[in-house]
Amino acid sequence: MSDHVIEDLVADSVRVLDRHSGGEDPRLRDKIAVLYGFQSRYDCSFTRFRVMNISLRCGFTYQFPMNRHPDHSERSPYFDSLTEFTGLRTFDEESPEFDGYDSWLEDGYVQPPLLYCDAGTDLWRRMVASGELHGPDAAPLRPVPLIDVVRDIAVAAEKEQDRDLIGLWYSFGCETLLGGPAGCPYDIDELIAMTAVQDLRAVVRRTEALSLAESSPYASPVEFAGDQDLESWWWQL
Repeated sequence: MSDHVIEDLVADSVRVLDRHSGGEDPRLRDKIAVLYGFQSRYDCSFTRFRVMNISLRCGFTYQFPMNRHPDHSERSPYFDSLTEFTGLRTFDEESPEFDGYDSWLEDGYVQPPLLYCDAGTDLWRRMVASGELHGPDAAPLRPVPLIDVVRDIAVAAEKEQDRDLIGLWYSFGCETLLGGPAGCPYDIDELIAMTAVQDLRAVVRRTEALSLAESSPYASPVEFAGDQDLESWWWQL
């Protein structure tokens, strides 16, 4: 069963970032990539089309007629047979290199009669190499820390008085918003010095969103945290 809360959170976050960028944020495509990376950690469905208009406008996703696919001339019967949404990557489950289905969007996806690819994927790189994409559209995604994206979302959500969005993001805590495979790699003094953390906590205080964060299903008890001192500090505003 899909985690609809996460799906809604990501889509709502893309929308609020777009509304408050004034169409002039060159990093919006990078932030969208970070948000979909976050969503991929959870059991979620394919939700790109919820905000496809934004993704196309900012250059995170690209849309083509299907006959523009680099393999179309060699595989035209296959492409012509597609009548519904299809991820184009195929998998050999018997191969020793098979490591799951996480890369299923790397070769693009089709919603007939159109072909789509997201920036940074294998198909996007092929489109760049063939000259289908050039200029800013050929620029690689730039890494953005998740905490920076969440800070920007919170700042924008405060302008819309959306306490729920602010509280839900804050509820994920240090280990999710600033962590890696081994948990949060920073100590309290380092977090205190981070501008993004300072800004996010200031928004939470001003909007009194801490109580919403504490009641979130994603707010893990401090005693279950990898670093209890760090997580305790997070919840003491």
